[in-house]
Amino acid sequence: MNYEITQVPERTAKPRESGFTMAMDKGLSLREAENFVEVSGEFVDIVKLGWATSYVTPNLDKKIAIFHEAGIPVYFGGTLFEAFIVRGQFDDYRRLLDKYNLSYAEVSDGSIDMDHELKCKYIRTLAEQVTVLSEVGSKDAEKIIPPYKWISLMQAELDAGAWKVIGESREAGNVGLFRSTGEVRSGLVEEILTKIPFEKIIWEAPQKAQQVFFIKLLGANVNLGNIAPNEIIPLETIRLGLRGDTFSHFLDTKSLEKLV
Repeated sequence: MNYEITQVPERTAKPRESGFTMAMDKGLSLREAENFVEVSGEFVDIVKLGWATSYVTPNLDKKIAIFHEAGIPVYFGGTLFEAFIVRGQFDDYRRLLDKYNLSYAEVSDGSIDMDHELKCKYIRTLAEQVTVLSEVGSKDAEKIIPPYKWISLMQAELDAGAWKVIGESREAGNVGLFRSTGEVRSGLVEEILTKIPFEKIIWEAPQKAQQVFFIKLLGANVNLGNIAPNEIIPLETIRLGLRGDTFSHFLDTKSLEKLV
């Protein structure tokens, strides 16, 4: 850091099991990717190329190389996995991961109806090839999954070989874990945490209020995902209690009492 401030929470160091930040790239140019790495690379643990944007992204191999050279893994969004699966192209998908030298993959079923045992089979197979992130939750705002079901799905996917499970919210943060307004389904989150260890979950939280909720609930080293590239630095200040939203959260109360 550029200077010292006391009473700042300790952040985990890479490679992290907790305090993980997943950035979503929805179409950065090569120059933008270079600038992003220069400014925010220290705080990014992995980059997701959102949904199936990789299919139409120019110079895809060069972009991936920029992230890899910075020590940041890259993976394709889960919707691309689903696009291959629904077309019967699972083997093609596995070859694609090798073609671009990807060491992570996301398994999801947010856009298609898939038998859960089949999803777990895909996780088991891919886990022999790469590190698997599995996403739980539907992209359909009308499909409400009860808490006990979230828990059983997450646990089964971890048991199948997923490294971490992702709580679905889409890039807008208005489905799955959240209401259409973006409000956190706090009861759902708290019930999930009674059974699933917090370090095993990446909460998709693209909105600032959602990030603040999880940091206040679980601390500076909560795993957060779907963070826009230009929100990585702001998120880090929220994690450290250096933005108004969490300013007093990590302070010793005696510090505040001195000002009275």
